[in-house]
Amino acid sequence: MTGWEIAKTTHVSTVVISISLFVLRGMWMMAGSRMLQQRWVRIVPHVNDTLLLASAIALALITYQYPLRHDWLTAKVIGLVLYIGLGMVALRRGPARGVGAVAWLLALVVFAYIVAVAFSRNPWPFGI
Repeated sequence: MTGWEIAKTTHVSTVVISISLFVLRGMWMMAGSRMLQQRWVRIVPHVNDTLLLASAIALALITYQYPLRHDWLTAKVIGLVLYIGLGMVALRRGPARGVGAVAWLLALVVFAYIVAVAFSRNPWPFGI
């Protein structure tokens, strides 16, 4: 396997793990589950997301494609910042469950946008 193949496989795999854990944690949040208090639930997503970021940086370096130079990557980074912000609101213990649920759903919409941008390499993947 080439370095690009390893980075791409790692990136896609960690994206799938990341969104799966986010969906699961959101469902637990809405159900008021104590599973959110489990140590692994607080650690594993951060480890996975660190690998996700590292693989994204590796792909950018290998392919010479960078945010601010390629508009679709800039859109992905902006989407990522929004997704992280919404995710933080959604999964914090403080906000009302309704606020968390809305933030969680909006984060999922932003995630879908990021994936659409990645596949289309277009910052306007839905033809807007």
